Amino acid sequence: MNKKILITGGPGTGKTELINGLENQGFNCEKEISREITENEQKKGVEQFFLKDPIEFSKRLMILRSNQYNKIQNVNFTFFDRGVHEIIAYLNFMNIKYDNFFTERAKKVVYDKIFILPPWKEIYVNDAQRYESFEQCKHIHNEIINIYKEFKIEIIMLEKNSVNERISNILKFLKE
Repeated sequence: MNKKILITGGPGTGKTELINGLENQGFNCEKEISREITENEQKKGVEQFFLKDPIEFSKRLMILRSNQYNKIQNVNFTFFDRGVHEIIAYLNFMNIKYDNFFTERAKKVVYDKIFILPPWKEIYVNDAQRYESFEQCKHIHNEIINIYKEFKIEIIMLEKNSVNERISNILKFLKE
């Protein structure tokens, strides 16, 4: 079967906690990898690589996320913590012009279901890699929705619930 399921949303919306919850229930999950890029650059003295060189950061991320997607999995479901299309959404949010490299890569990636988590002020926290304000989180959320509309990809909005309730709702959708 090998269904590829995307968990996405703006920063600080509970994606990683949800992915961890799915993994704890035995599902195959691919972790968010943008933090690895940021942490590696921070070790080199670059505080926010995305802000310093958004195109180079985004190209690296696009390649890594595409590689995640293309990995051969012999499982029923693989859940992804973020996908390739959000890279374009972030560039749009920053009003940064980009070339066809991004759109051509994004066209090759088709998820079986896409779940979007809404901005949630009560759980939103800044950290060493998350520099965006909650207001920016809301704008990024809208850009993510817009990019999926632009690519004519159906999305499913999840409610602000506990991790277990979100998992239960996702599994209901996957049974349909």
